[in-house]
Amino acid sequence: MAEKIEVKELEEVVVRFSGDSGDGMQLAGNIFSNVSATVGNDICTFPDYPADIRAPQGSLTGVSGFQVHVGAEKVFTPGDLCDVLVAMNPAALKTQYKFAKSTACIIIDTDCFQKSDLEKAAFVTDNPIEEMGIKQDVIAAPITQMVKSCLEGTGMDNKAMLKCRNMFALGLVCWLFNRDLSVAETFLREKFAKKPEIAEANIKVIHAGYDYGHNTHSSVSYTYRIESHAKTPGRYMDISGNKATAYGLIAAAEKAGMHLFLGSYPITPATDVLHELSKHKSLGVTTMQCEDEISGCASSIGAAFAGALAVTSTSGPGVCLKSEAMNLAVITELPLVVLDVQRGGPSTGLPTKSEQTDLLQALFGRNGESPMPVIAATSPTNCFDAAYNACKIALEHMTPVVLLTDAFIANGSAAWKLPNLDEYPAINPPYVTEEMKDNYTPYRRNPETDVRYWALPGQEGYTHILGGLEKDGNTGAISTDPENHNLMCHLRAEKVSKIPVPDVKVMGCVDDADLLIVGFGGTYGHLYTAMEEMNKAGKKVALAHFSYINPLPKNTAEVLRRYKKVVVAEQNLGQFAGYLRMKVDGFHPYQFNQVKGQPFVVSELIAAFEEILKK
Repeated sequence: MAEKIEVKELEEVVVRFSGDSGDGMQLAGNIFSNVSATVGNDICTFPDYPADIRAPQGSLTGVSGFQVHVGAEKVFTPGDLCDVLVAMNPAALKTQYKFAKSTACIIIDTDCFQKSDLEKAAFVTDNPIEEMGIKQDVIAAPITQMVKSCLEGTGMDNKAMLKCRNMFALGLVCWLFNRDLSVAETFLREKFAKKPEIAEANIKVIHAGYDYGHNTHSSVSYTYRIESHAKTPGRYMDISGNKATAYGLIAAAEKAGMHLFLGSYPITPATDVLHELSKHKSLGVTTMQCEDEISGCASSIGAAFAGALAVTSTSGPGVCLKSEAMNLAVITELPLVVLDVQRGGPSTGLPTKSEQTDLLQALFGRNGESPMPVIAATSPTNCFDAAYNACKIALEHMTPVVLLTDAFIANGSAAWKLPNLDEYPAINPPYVTEEMKDNYTPYRRNPETDVRYWALPGQEGYTHILGGLEKDGNTGAISTDPENHNLMCHLRAEKVSKIPVPDVKVMGCVDDADLLIVGFGGTYGHLYTAMEEMNKAGKKVALAHFSYINPLPKNTAEVLRRYKKVVVAEQNLGQFAGYLRMKVDGFHPYQFNQVKGQPFVVSELIAAFEEILKK
């Protein structure tokens, strides 16, 4: 054992925690992310857990993982492969080893590598390291036994003690990267505020893991430090995409001077938005957990009619069920934000995994001519801005808006600088004016924007009726007149097409790229990183990433026609590429399509794009 261990400076590191669903890997990963963000590092996380409520202990299908990429500079992805792999049992080692670099450090709990554990994970020998051909450094620690020794005399039973194993592994990782444990202590005391004895037990175990690494040097030659480079001054927090979405909705309601209403039916991976908003009644937020998806949407439409900022949240299967009610918002022209946190499909599909397969459903998945703006968030922190902008469009243009996120960015997290709401644009709903009193009809419109004026129930002199039957554009009465219906369909479509959205920005080799990468939504980090690495390697590549899908930015056609080769990369079988071909005459892109339920792998993107450059 070396007397003094060397500390190496790193620019970035990727750590992956893995174990049984009940081993607390998500909590360990979250705490390490918080510790890293607090010292000023940038982070990007990827919780990767099974859909099983609780798979059999030690089974290959029940492994839960949490990957975090920590950087001195800005990081955009959770990383392709990890530098440190924590595998709490044989099943975790077997399923997660493929995510480890050839130079990775692997931490295992030897107490959980007994014969029965190895058999559950389908190992045929009693030496899984040799059987898998693992050549990397392995820290083989008797974690379970040391946790029990650490907590002896606390009065905790065996089951409660074993729940602290994740904290020992976390302490060991914190030692490996010279992390201050005070942030972890604060996190645990806040999380277990109602059970202080649990908090203190976990804190004791974290220190035991840290001390084990420090005292034994744990079979490694170095420990590491990631120093933060200059950051914009301000207050930062580690925030998930779902929490950022909830905060963006609250901010929009505050800016518009309105109450926020969420009607929702719980569904993975969108439920956390309901959970978060339900905590903020003091900010004028009302949440209703409904009995089904239809009532979730319908109750929100009722709230919109009454004058609230109305939101309904769901995932792909729920959008299918909500479609009739969403169309009611289209024909009544009421403001509504429909949050779709996309997951793997079709049907129940992959409830905890991520895809971009709801795009065409969001654009066209309703009966009749049903135009609806569609916005796609690009990262966990961008969910705040995307939610704010979706609310602004819905309220100012009297239309339902679909906000697309996905399981990757919704569950993932990043360091987020708390915004100054004064810097965000005003939200000005088109309320009726005094001049319209006693002469108001519900589809009287602003001639420049085609947006109808909004009268709230109870306003004297503005009595009106809305409903799902087509209405006369002048009187607001029910109408089956062919010319009127044709006019109203055109007006609803033109209203959406007139919504002003920012131009799509081209990044990278803007003027002379040999290849333009095109994407939308939550793939931004991976596509940007692929472009950046190719630029560093001397390849002339640019990226145009879309947040506004309907309407598309005004410069879309000009950007797409500017480059000889264009590849549209998306996590579906070509929905955005097909939509762009529909909208831009003569556009024939290359396509990169994966539907794996997992984020893109940057190295795979680069390999595919390099092949296109050779053609």
